[in-house]
Amino acid sequence: MTIEKPHFYNDRNIIPNIPHKDSPKMREPYVADDELIQAVNLAILLERPLLIEGEAGCGKTCLAKAVAYELGYPFYRWDVQSTAKVRDGLYTYDAVLRLHDVQTRSVDVEKKRDPSKSGDYLGYGPLGKAFVSDRPAVVLIDEIDKADLDFPNDLLGVLEDWKFSIPETKAEISAKHKPIVIITSNKEKGNLPAPFLRRCLYFYLEFPKTTEALEKIVNEHYRMDKKNPARPPNPELVKVSVDGFLKIRENQSLYKKPGTSEFLDWLKSLQFYLTEANQLKEQLQSSETVPYREVLFKHRNDWLKYRPAQ
Repeated sequence: MTIEKPHFYNDRNIIPNIPHKDSPKMREPYVADDELIQAVNLAILLERPLLIEGEAGCGKTCLAKAVAYELGYPFYRWDVQSTAKVRDGLYTYDAVLRLHDVQTRSVDVEKKRDPSKSGDYLGYGPLGKAFVSDRPAVVLIDEIDKADLDFPNDLLGVLEDWKFSIPETKAEISAKHKPIVIITSNKEKGNLPAPFLRRCLYFYLEFPKTTEALEKIVNEHYRMDKKNPARPPNPELVKVSVDGFLKIRENQSLYKKPGTSEFLDWLKSLQFYLTEANQLKEQLQSSETVPYREVLFKHRNDWLKYRPAQ
């Protein structure tokens, strides 16, 4: 992020001198406005999950990692699947491996696990790791609406009490430090349950609407891109591509509007193939076609709409 640590509230004034081993190693090229910063700070202050919605590619997923880096906190990501259960994010217990070790104990004398100790077969999921962390952690629960309808309400109990039980070891795990929980949703299955929504703080992450905002994102990404030492893009090319991209997004007939990630890939393509801004301006003004449309559009009708004239 382009925000220094004092902009984020640190739980119990914990600002570690050395980042946690599970903290992101690289700063996320993320630009957050004042409203989003305030939403994150409120979630930390009130110890409530922050539910982020917004169109695909607008930066929902990157937010949690950026916050973790800024605060030096561990970062744990939970990618929710259609078959996900809340237990998956809390812990795993390998009863089959324990049974195997019991049966082969007299044979494998060098085994490091002890079948008499149930804890040797226990592992923590992303949320469970945050509960046992020695400092507050940032947990991303990504695309919560992919799971079944019972999932949010089952998760609600854990996030209200900040504890969970492990029947296999008869342990009760309470959070040493309440984690910062950021949840993303694309509303794939409609609205989330009302009780769950009441527990969360809510923020809708809008796509940048101004040329200045999009140019700021471009500059931040190129400044932070250590893997690609390519020269910074021509400022005039950036301006023309930003204007052209925002005009494309104004097309109300698009089935799926391209997001920030598509724009950054498009700009990278333009930088490589079209180094002259005038060349791009002429292409965008002279026809209804869009160069390198395969980068921008992810729906057949949108792709066909901007195909070159035959």
